[in-house]
Amino acid sequence: MTFLAAVMTTVAPGSTQQALGYPSLFLLVLVGALVPVVPTGALVSSAAVVAFHQGSPLSLALVFLTASTAAFLGDATLYWLGRRGMGSKNGSRWLEAIRSRAPEDRLKQSQRKLAEHDVAVLVLSRLVPAGRLPVMLACLLAEWPIRRFARGNLPACVAWAVTYQLIGILGGSLFPEPWEGVVAAVALTVLISAAPSVWKRLRSAG
Repeated sequence: MTFLAAVMTTVAPGSTQQALGYPSLFLLVLVGALVPVVPTGALVSSAAVVAFHQGSPLSLALVFLTASTAAFLGDATLYWLGRRGMGSKNGSRWLEAIRSRAPEDRLKQSQRKLAEHDVAVLVLSRLVPAGRLPVMLACLLAEWPIRRFARGNLPACVAWAVTYQLIGILGGSLFPEPWEGVVAAVALTVLISAAPSVWKRLRSAG
C-alpha cells in the first residue's frame, strides 16, 4: 500500500474505517517519534486534508488530539529510554540512535540555545526539521528530569500538531479532491524538511 493510500484509509469517511484509522494514525506517529523514519509531519498534514474534506470539525479535532498525544508519548518514551542509557555503563541502542542523529555542530548549538532560552528551545525543536533529537540529547546531557522535559515538550507537541494540521487544511482548501490536497500537503512538508539542508549546501558552495 502506498503512503497516499495509507493516509486516505486512515481518516476516510465511514465509521469502520475511522475506528481503524485513528488508532493507525496514533501508532504511526508514536513509532515515528521513537524511530524517526516515518514522515510524521506529512502524515498529519495528509490526514488533516482528508478530515477537512469530510467537513466535520470533530474529524479535525480527532486528528489533532491523536497526533499531539502520540507525539508527546513517543517523545517522552524516547527520552526515558535515553535517560536509562545515560545511567548505564554500556549505554543503550536508543541513546546511540539519538546520538547518531545529533551531529556535533547541531548538538553544541542546541546546548548553547538550551542554556540561554530553556524550555522555549523545545518548542522550536519540534518545528525545525531535524531539530528535535539534538535538543533532546542536549536535555539528556544537561540531566533534565523526565518531568521537566515533559512539561516543556507538551507545548512543543501541540505546536507541532497545529502547524502540520494547518498545512493540511491549507492543502485541502486549495483543491476540490482530497487526493490533490494530500499530494500538495506532502510536497510542502517535504520541501520544508529539505530546505535547511539545501540552504546549508548552498552556503557551503558559496
